[in-house]
Amino acid sequence: MRKSARAAPMAALPLTLSLPLILAIGLGACLPGIAWAKVCARDDAGHDICLEAPAQRIVALSPSVTELLFAAGAGERVVGVVNFSDYPAAARTLPQVGGYDRLDLEALLALDPDLVVAWQGGNPREQVDRLSRLGLPVYFSDVEDFAGIAQTLERFGTLAGTSGVAASAAASLRAEVSTLRERYADVAPVPVFYQVWEQPLMTINGEHWISRSLELCGGVNLFADASALAPRIGVESVLARDPEAIITGGMGNPDSTWLEAWRDFPRLTAVQRDNLFFVDPDLVQRATPRLLDGTRALCQRLEIARGRR
Repeated sequence: MRKSARAAPMAALPLTLSLPLILAIGLGACLPGIAWAKVCARDDAGHDICLEAPAQRIVALSPSVTELLFAAGAGERVVGVVNFSDYPAAARTLPQVGGYDRLDLEALLALDPDLVVAWQGGNPREQVDRLSRLGLPVYFSDVEDFAGIAQTLERFGTLAGTSGVAASAAASLRAEVSTLRERYADVAPVPVFYQVWEQPLMTINGEHWISRSLELCGGVNLFADASALAPRIGVESVLARDPEAIITGGMGNPDSTWLEAWRDFPRLTAVQRDNLFFVDPDLVQRATPRLLDGTRALCQRLEIARGRR
């Protein structure tokens, strides 16, 4: 039977522990009645994930999951990631196990993980199910908003044995979000078109976390009623809804190409008032604590739009 987690190395134990306790911990697997505390957390698929001890070797199957694990204080326990896991900087040096949409299972298994954190909406289900059949504990993550980010931090802290760091990070996030919500509670609404992609032209509906961030700032997502999370639309639809502000992250670094293209439609209110705004896509396109910085950036852009009325 596969072990759920490994014991911590002796060198990692606090120096303040007594010698008998150090010996008891170090020999816990050999002595009857001495064991690590079992840890459990419910994932976003409704499964209860229980480990015999906090995870020591975690593989993260999306860049967002990687960020969340590091934010929860579990970065030193992450031993594998997927492509584009570029934040924080320490994640860039970790072994990669393919892309989120096509995993390298051989590379993943070679890392001998005691916990795999999957992206419920993005990883190939057949590959993830295979990991479960092989006896690996798999936690499914599907974060949709700030409440979900904070809750996920706490759950990861429980599974990795870093509850103190995770609880502090979650509490700070909730407090900052509450401050933003109070600050923009009574501002005048701003009709917004958020552009995700150019060809094909794509936006977000009201269920996406970017839309919820816009709403927190007093923005009104003009495509909130779309059925798809990231629907494809036509230019004519944008012209018909006449946004007061257009916001995009473009290709990053900051790239204003997509925004400049809207100047071909001078009748748009957003163009007339020069409310064509760029935001760093890294700050808004992942549901992680950095979304707070992205939300502040969105709020700042909408404040500029209000000032140009």
